Amino acid sequence: MENQMKRELIDTLFNKFEQAKQVMHDIEWWSARELQNHLGYSDWRNFLKVIEKSTHSCVNAGGVVQDHFVDITKMVDVGSGAQRSVDDIALSRYACYLIA
Repeated sequence: MENQMKRELIDTLFNKFEQAKQVMHDIEWWSARELQNHLGYSDWRNFLKVIEKSTHSCVNAGGVVQDHFVDITKMVDVGSGAQRSVDDIALSRYACYLIA
C-alpha cells in the first residue's frame, strides 16, 4: 500500500514536471519559478540558494552553467490588468535534475 502511494506521488510530480515544459527553437526548458512551486518552495530567495548549489554541482560535473541555467525576465500579472517584470531562470532538464 505504501509503495503504491509513493508511486502515485512520483507519477503525479513527473506529470506536473512534463506539463511545465516549454519549448523554444526545439529546445525544452522549465521556468525556475514554476519548478519552485512544484517542489514546495514558497520563497524565491530560498529556492535561489538551491539553484546556486546546483550550479556548483554542474561545474563539478564538468558542465557549463550557461548551457543549463539561463537568466531571463518575464512579465507576471499583479492585478487589475497590470503587469511587472520578475527575474526567472530557464532551466534545462539536467538543471532540473540537479535541483531536485
